[in-house]
Amino acid sequence: VQLQASGGGLVQAGGSLKLSCAASTSRFDDYAIGWFRQAPGKEREMVSCISSRDRVASYSDSVKGRFTISSDNVKKTVFLQMNSLKPEDTAVYFCSASYYGSSCYVVDYWGKGTQVTVSS
Repeated sequence: VQLQASGGGLVQAGGSLKLSCAASTSRFDDYAIGWFRQAPGKEREMVSCISSRDRVASYSDSVKGRFTISSDNVKKTVFLQMNSLKPEDTAVYFCSASYYGSSCYVVDYWGKGTQVTVSS
């Protein structure tokens, strides 16, 4: 599985960005797609995850109510709509794929990251 993340950029606090993660696999429904982020000097943390099969989504407490994850199974793409962005959301965002049935924290494939920078 190859994952291609895109959509990062520079935005002012309070603004919005939409990230995309395109997956190249014939078995998209077999995976849960997640978004992780890593800020300089910090550990990588999971932001959100969605099962491609049943569309069950989860969020970290730090983004709940501001970020929305969605999946387009035809396009094999997962989106992360990020609203009300804060400077502390600044990080490199990575998408991941975890085999269906396992935890989103058990990552089988990583995509390259996309930089999100939120200015104050």
